[in-house]
Amino acid sequence: MSKTEHQDDALILLAHGSRDPRWREPFEALETSLASRLKRPTRLAYMELCDPLLTDTIDALAADGAARIDILPLFFAAGRHLREDVPAMLETSRQQHPDCPITLLDPVGAHPAFVEALIEIVEQQDNA
Repeated sequence: MSKTEHQDDALILLAHGSRDPRWREPFEALETSLASRLKRPTRLAYMELCDPLLTDTIDALAADGAARIDILPLFFAAGRHLREDVPAMLETSRQQHPDCPITLLDPVGAHPAFVEALIEIVEQQDNA
């Protein structure tokens, strides 16, 4: 697909990664659910230990003509990986794809809506 055929903003859901396929299952289900509901290309990527890796996913979306790429870390907080490792990976990707802005969003745990979702989960458990 050429750049002119696909000019969407894309979203990457970033998880840490694991060699255990059972660990990956909930993330894959989340990707499927969000991809069917969001109005932009949505992909799951991993920082390490399994495929697809973040940098490979960025390369694929840029090759497909993504106008910009937002990366949503599926982490509770910004630890060393999000403060150091991921920004280093993104610096290389930004150099390789200068026409495609790449933004690292705050981790999901930093969003007020995440806290509200956890409260709802706890309340549902209390009522079960």
